[in-house]
Amino acid sequence: MIRFENVGLRYGMGTEVLRDVSFFLQERSFQFLSGPSGTGKTTLLRLLFLSLKPTRGLITIFGKDRSRITREELPLIRRRIGIVFQDFRLLDHLTTYENVALPLRVRGREEASYRSDVVELLKWVGLGDRMHVFPPVLSGGEKQRAAIARALIEQPQILLADEPTGNVDPQLARRLLRLLIELNRLGTAVVIATHDIGLMEQVDARRMILSGGRLEIYD
Repeated sequence: MIRFENVGLRYGMGTEVLRDVSFFLQERSFQFLSGPSGTGKTTLLRLLFLSLKPTRGLITIFGKDRSRITREELPLIRRRIGIVFQDFRLLDHLTTYENVALPLRVRGREEASYRSDVVELLKWVGLGDRMHVFPPVLSGGEKQRAAIARALIEQPQILLADEPTGNVDPQLARRLLRLLIELNRLGTAVVIATHDIGLMEQVDARRMILSGGRLEIYD
């Protein structure tokens, strides 16, 4: 679905944050993205989500050259990519249900057409009894599951998760990991950016390690 060929990225006139990065993501694949802080993991996720353009190299996504994707095409392609941010980015004035439904509301869909889907998804992530609660009342793990549900509501082909277990205890981290594994079994490709070596050891999955801006892959 996605291919990077000798991709490099620098901010302004600084040194390159990513250097000659090459890899591909297959349908229904599961992989971890790891490496020390400051090595470019979040930058790589932003390239995958099309919120950044590379300084050099070629990115092909769903058969399209990234450099030729128009402003009008971007929203349609991004709907095929879900992303869970490390800081959740839930809106405090909206309920859990409203936060998860927000991407569909923004697209102009009527609530009657999606209400049952949102309710079912919230039950699937274990928040069926927290639908009408506002984010400040939710625990860290509940916020994380709400963020995952929001990323999934448009049924993306790829889910990008930036440190999804970074703010929860080990038991909840394992539960979140099982949730992402089940999602992958249902057909969504998953990329998890994490520092947690113990988490990665729980799954026999591809590891992509960033170091000094360069990427090494261990299948």
